[in-house]
Amino acid sequence: MSDERTGRPAAAQRSADGGEPRLRPFAADDLGDLREVCLRTGDLGADGSALTAWPDLVGDVYAAPYAVADPGLVTVVELDLRVVGYVIGCRDTLAFEAWCAEHWWPALRERYPAPGPDASAFDAPLLRQVHTAPVEERPYLATHPSHLHVDLLPVAQGLGLGRRLIDHVLGRLRDAGSPGVHLGVGAANTRAVGFYARLGLRPLVEPEPGATSYVLGRSFAADGDAPA
Repeated sequence: MSDERTGRPAAAQRSADGGEPRLRPFAADDLGDLREVCLRTGDLGADGSALTAWPDLVGDVYAAPYAVADPGLVTVVELDLRVVGYVIGCRDTLAFEAWCAEHWWPALRERYPAPGPDASAFDAPLLRQVHTAPVEERPYLATHPSHLHVDLLPVAQGLGLGRRLIDHVLGRLRDAGSPGVHLGVGAANTRAVGFYARLGLRPLVEPEPGATSYVLGRSFAADGDAPA
C-alpha cells in the first residue's frame, strides 16, 4: 500500500512507533538535539560517538553556531517527538565567520583545549577550527557566498526528507538575495556525493588527485520560482 500524497510505501513513512516525520522551524530548546544529530552523523554520515573525547565538539563547530547566529535558516525534522535531522545554513559565509570569531569561538576556547599530539584524527581538525579558525582562499565565494549543512539520522533517511530540507533552505537563501550556495562533502561519502549531484550541485573546485573532500555548488536562477 502506498501513501496517496507521495506514492511511497506507507510503511516506509512511519517509524516503528507509528509516527510520521514532519519538518518544522527550529526552536531554542532544539540546540542539544542538533549537537546530538551532528555527532551521530559526524563520521562521513555514520555515528562519530566513539571517535571523540568531547561529544559536543563536532556539533559546537558544525551545527550550533548556525542556529545561534541565524535560527531562521534552520529547519528540523521531528519524528516521534524527537529531532532526527536538520538543515542549517548561512547567507554570507564571510559574515558568518566574522560573527563566529567575535561571538562563538572565544567561549569554546575556554571549553576545549588546543589540539595536541594526543588528539584523535577526528578531534584534531575540529580543535584547530575552534582555536585558529583557519581560512583558505575561496574564490568561489564571490559567486556562491552561502553555504549549508544537512544531516539525517538513519531512521529519517530514504524518505525524501533530505531533498525537502535542501529545497526549503535553497528557497530561503534565494529569497534573501544570495546568488549561489556551496557545501563541502567528504570524497569517501559516495552516497552523499551522488545525492548532491542529483540536486544539481556541481564541483566548484577541481579536486586534486587523492582529494579527501569536494566543494560543490549551485547557482540560483536570475528569474523563475525555483533555484537552478
